[in-house]
Amino acid sequence: MKRQLVSLAALLGAFVLGAGTASAAGDPRWEETGTAYTDTLGGGQGLASRADGSLLYRGLVDIPLSLRIKGWNHVGDPDTARGHVFDAYQGPDTATSKMFAVTTPAGKRYEYVHQLNPGEKLNNSFATVSPDGQWMVSGEWGEQNRLQVFPTPLLNPSTPPAGGDLKEAWQITLDKPVRDIQGCDFITDTRLVCASNDATGSLFPEIRPLLQVDLPRKLDGQPITGAVKALFALPQRSICTGTFETEGVDYDVHSGTLRAEVIQPGVCAVSTTVYSYHQVTN
Repeated sequence: MKRQLVSLAALLGAFVLGAGTASAAGDPRWEETGTAYTDTLGGGQGLASRADGSLLYRGLVDIPLSLRIKGWNHVGDPDTARGHVFDAYQGPDTATSKMFAVTTPAGKRYEYVHQLNPGEKLNNSFATVSPDGQWMVSGEWGEQNRLQVFPTPLLNPSTPPAGGDLKEAWQITLDKPVRDIQGCDFITDTRLVCASNDATGSLFPEIRPLLQVDLPRKLDGQPITGAVKALFALPQRSICTGTFETEGVDYDVHSGTLRAEVIQPGVCAVSTTVYSYHQVTN
């Protein structure tokens, strides 16, 4: 695992491991199966599984200097598809655009810039690509009743072949509001899981919940409504006390492993815990 910590950080939550998760009613459910650690600066913003089973991590130190110079100072939860890596970038509070960087299997990076629509927030918390590779979903910060959908750069033939302007295609309207979504990933063509950093308990009873979004059909370029429910609260375990922060989420279709990141509080914030889950039948 990239930048995995094996010293003090490995002890920050290892003294306790949950036997399972309290999930919403339904079958199957997610059961916690393991805990790993990565350093926050090198991997605390998100993660994505590659086809070979290895993990790609993103943190603030992963932002290339050339992109920092252009003002892209935050990278979100990434995704991989067809050997390509998709990164979500945002700029300062005065930004009027957000950017998605796509790195090809050959290592060539292309930049796709989306000019903000009226009322759209500048946040670019994550990018996740639909299983057919044609659509890319992203989201904003704060309380939202939608997820944004774009044609997938490079993979959707409607996008420029070497970077350029990227317009929003349409939206996934959510039947319930969500707050502070840090990452989403597709489980199937019609189901996403999303990690929320909402600690208020006002929208869902769970604190920092893992959410499920069910779609009536696969994404097809037309507006669609997703049904949202909370699955379980992400763990908050550490030898330190204070405020935790939910970050990225990933589902490995090859192994069936779901992973979610939680940054630990206080001085332990140098370490991000990566919780692993598998689906089990009741």
